[in-house]
Amino acid sequence: MDSFFDIQNFNRLFNEYHERFIRFAIGYVKERQTAEDFVSEAFAAFWENSPQLPPDTKPPAYILTIVKNKCLNHLQHQQIEQRVTSALRDHSEWLLQTKISTLEACDPDFLFSGEIQQIIDSTLDQLPKKTQQIFRMSRVEGFSYSVIAKKMNLSQKSIEYHISKALDLLRESLKDFLSVIPLLFILF
Repeated sequence: MDSFFDIQNFNRLFNEYHERFIRFAIGYVKERQTAEDFVSEAFAAFWENSPQLPPDTKPPAYILTIVKNKCLNHLQHQQIEQRVTSALRDHSEWLLQTKISTLEACDPDFLFSGEIQQIIDSTLDQLPKKTQQIFRMSRVEGFSYSVIAKKMNLSQKSIEYHISKALDLLRESLKDFLSVIPLLFILF
């Protein structure tokens, strides 16, 4: 490998293979700038590592292997991004469809029926007094968590805990009315 330490041999290697390797990378990454970056990084890595390479190392194969791996990493990263984008899109579509279905199933007369109100009242009555008070301050009186925290002399995290506890119990009690639950919690 000693012959590749000198700049003339390196320049010859660079001039002979640089554009070929760029074309190779463009075939996969489809962006000239990205391909050029990968090839430049590969030549730089070869130059830096050449003193440690075994004498039988073939410089073009070594450099092309680096370019190949950079292209592969780039494509695998794109694949992951596409999977995430697809999963987010699928979740968004599901969420939108759920909202549409919920709205289609919404019957305002039923929402204000005595049966649901009885379930809500009965459920809230099962809660500890402090949780009931905090929930009513939030959902009935419309106070923010920070205002409730000040009035009750509690932390905002405590308020969040009590509201969450009340909502969990309400969700359980109203599970048979699942299609209208999002609207119910808006109405509180």
